[in-house]
Parts: sequence; structure tokens; C-alpha cells
Amino acid sequence: MSLFRCPLCAAPLTRGEHAYTCPVGHSFDLAAAGYTHLLPANRKHSKNPGDDKAMVAARSAFLDKGYYAPLAQALCDLAARDSVALPSPALLDCGCGEGYYTAALAQRLNQEGRSGPIAGVDISKFALRRAAKRVKEGEFSVASVYHLPVADESVDLLFNVFSPLCTQEFDRVLRPGGHFYYVVPSALHLWEMKQVLYDKPYENAVKREDYPGFQWLEAVPLRYTVHLDCSQDIMALFGMTPYAWKTPKAGVERLSALEELDTQIGFDIHVYRKL
Repeated sequence: MSLFRCPLCAAPLTRGEHAYTCPVGHSFDLAAAGYTHLLPANRKHSKNPGDDKAMVAARSAFLDKGYYAPLAQALCDLAARDSVALPSPALLDCGCGEGYYTAALAQRLNQEGRSGPIAGVDISKFALRRAAKRVKEGEFSVASVYHLPVADESVDLLFNVFSPLCTQEFDRVLRPGGHFYYVVPSALHLWEMKQVLYDKPYENAVKREDYPGFQWLEAVPLRYTVHLDCSQDIMALFGMTPYAWKTPKAGVERLSALEELDTQIGFDIHVYRKL
């Protein structure tokens, strides 16, 4: 059973060998890589929205080296804890990128014998090509988190890792009692990198947000340090951050000249329950 619904008429979608179809007759082709495209043309603001092929490749290579493995592990532990009573929880990764966290979550639930429907959406088709290969049992689509092509109250566990937030849509697709996990940077996340980039680095703003339809349960802190031993990994990490879009040229040049860097990693995983 597909978690996806038709983006044109909101009817359920059925996945076939080559396409998704709805009862009305709308059809959405499956790409050879295994993902589909559920972003209507009137909501598409560029030819190839989202991260490009090179950005996705760099991020994927960085993540595969395990620098953010503690975050994947923490998400898996929370998912397992909060869905322990569910025989086959439905999981949605909003802004799934190349599927690094999706794959870890799918593997954990499979190990526990509780595999359920798994879906991921992202705006970048280049990212989804990799996600569909990582999680062959999942389904992936080019889509906007502001207009999720997902049925009402069909999801038990929803993840949002460094991606745009649309809690109204999250509220719509989650079942009552379902959980939403929102990963944000801590105050000193990448502090040593920022000291290289900026003359006067600033701490990240940290505050808890309350959202209509949800009960905030906790913020799970994750703090550690990574050692980056090559310029390629340093710049790949930089490219994964918002700083890549707004750092002065001089700061980028200082960072790119480094051959190694030790920097703090800090995440807070905010856990919410759908009321």
C-alpha cells in the first residue's frame, strides 16, 4: 500500500511497475532510479529545484564516512522507543535528501521485525535517485513539504532533519498519537568552522517552539566533536550548511586552505506528539 496520494485530486495512488495511478486516471511515471515526481508544474519554481548533482554527491560521501552517525543512531533509538507498540509503523521522511537517515530508520525497524510503509519526499531529484537506491523497499517522490502528496492521518513517525518546516501539513498526515521529530542545530554547532569563516562568529539561536496540534515532549541533546582530515570533507560539510550561501569570499578561502579541522557538532532533536 502506498502512502502517497494524487497531488492533483488527492485520491489514493497505486504503485505499478512503471507508474503510480489514481482512480480518476492521473498517472505519474516511475523513474528508472525508482522515484516518482509528484510536484505539480504550478508549484515548481525552477527546472531542477533543490540541491544539484554535485552537492548531493558531496553530502552523500560525507555522510557515508559516519560523521553524523550518532544522529542517525539517536533518531533510530527514538523511533524504536516511540513505536514499540506498533507492529508496522508508517514512516515519512520530509526533506529526506539522499536517504541517509531514512535508510538507518528502515534498517532499525526491519531488525526489530516491525517494518512498515516507508516514504521520503525531497525537492531534489538528484537526491532522490540516491535515496531510492539506499532504501529499495521505500517509496520516494519529488514533492514539497508545504504540499505533501500523502494521505490524511496515514503516518506514525515523521522526521524533519535540517529541512523546511510545515507543521500544518505534518499535523494533517500524522495519525493522532503519532510522533514528529525535528532536528535543529545547537548553539555551538560547527563553532570552530564558524571561527574560520567569520571575524565575529555568532551562536545559533536556540529556543523551543510550540505548534498547534502538537504536544512538545522533549529535546534530546547530542554533542560531540569530529576531526576532518582533508579539505574535501571540510568543504563538503561547509556545503551542507546555510553558511555556503552567505559567507564572505575571504572566509571561504580561509576554510578551503585548511587540510584538517576539529569542530563541535551539536544537535537537538525536538520530539512532538500529535494530539
